[in-house]
Amino acid sequence: MMNWQQLLSGTRLHQKSDSPESTRSAFEQDFDRIIFSHPFRRLQDKTQVHPLPEHDFVHTRLTHSLEVSSVGRSLGRRVGEVLIQRHAELDRFSSHDFGTIVASASLAHDLGNPPFGHSGEDGLSDFFLHHEGRQYKPHFTEAEWADLTHFEGNAQGFRILNKSQYQGLRLTVATLGAFTKYPCPALFPARDKSRKSQKKFGFYQTEQSLFKETAEQVGLIKQGENTWCRHPLAFLVEAADDICYNIIDLEDGCRLGLVSVNDTIELLAAILREDFYPEKAARIKSTDEKIGVLRALAIGKLITDVETVFLENEPAILTGTFDQALTDLGAYKNELNAINDISVARIYRARHVVEIESAGFEVLPGLLDEFIKAAEHLVKKNQARKYTNLARLLPPEITGIILANPGNTYLHFREVIDFISGLTDRHALSLYRKIKGFEL
Repeated sequence: MMNWQQLLSGTRLHQKSDSPESTRSAFEQDFDRIIFSHPFRRLQDKTQVHPLPEHDFVHTRLTHSLEVSSVGRSLGRRVGEVLIQRHAELDRFSSHDFGTIVASASLAHDLGNPPFGHSGEDGLSDFFLHHEGRQYKPHFTEAEWADLTHFEGNAQGFRILNKSQYQGLRLTVATLGAFTKYPCPALFPARDKSRKSQKKFGFYQTEQSLFKETAEQVGLIKQGENTWCRHPLAFLVEAADDICYNIIDLEDGCRLGLVSVNDTIELLAAILREDFYPEKAARIKSTDEKIGVLRALAIGKLITDVETVFLENEPAILTGTFDQALTDLGAYKNELNAINDISVARIYRARHVVEIESAGFEVLPGLLDEFIKAAEHLVKKNQARKYTNLARLLPPEITGIILANPGNTYLHFREVIDFISGLTDRHALSLYRKIKGFEL
């Protein structure tokens, strides 16, 4: 069984003991390191649902991450208050520690997402599955090839949090554990997709040893070769994300005219149930304000529901036998499913979303092809002069790593993927146009 004292370890990787600061806890330092980091800042121009938004009220990955972090903090604090009462050995912790760990992990949860959202993930994978990238398969082990053919934002996020050039993001093992929703590798023949923690994967081959160290330090239960159960607080991070994207994507869809105001009110009222007062809603003249008020009340209901489900299942969570999304067991599962159905039909498949997402399938594989050849040129010096110029466009820290590891092709590819996936939507589009000669 996992124990909370170990799960809340403030130790950082490769550090033997906690190093407390008089004014900030280690977990508060985690939060600050993430929010001031370059990868976090870039989320301002990365797609949430609506790519390259022209409207200032539509959410980007940045505003989404801030909102998920806010909900996560509330969930962590409320759960923490009860757990401290249940477990006498937690007397040196406060509910704020729980809240800050969940808030920090939630703040970082989308750091690994590439340009153009989920279509960007598919575009990077497709390069190796269906495009020029197929020729490289003989150069890699089966596990490495599984990584390359399945770009995963969660694994990319764990890589970013532990990359050497981001020294300021050396987070505590508690936050790294809570961040990792899928504590298993890409190549996992025994994967059980009925277990929520195994539906995707959470680390690449390059970071496998780092996650193993994280899992051992926080005391996660091993469930197979290089596979562990979730850190309990990862369930709260997932729930905060589920709450926000369901409710707030609906709000965005309403404001863009993709979902009617009446349908939106009806879907939110279904969550509020007896606490929905039509006459009060009618007195709010501004549609944006009316939807905003209902959204806030609905999120409050869902936070309370998730808290209840988590605390009821805490014993099973600590033994690693619980492995479901908290919102799937809550009182509002059907209402959230109804919101998801209408969001898929009217928001995620809206024409402008599909059109720009489709561009991601051209832009990202195109960039990947060119810059992989540039990386090869750095090592072999046998490509056309074009690739000498392209290599100069790679960040110096990436070219330095490639030149220092001339025989590690997998690492070269990972570094190039870091560069491409780290671009913002507009930067990726602009760079593609320029290197293809469409724009000068």
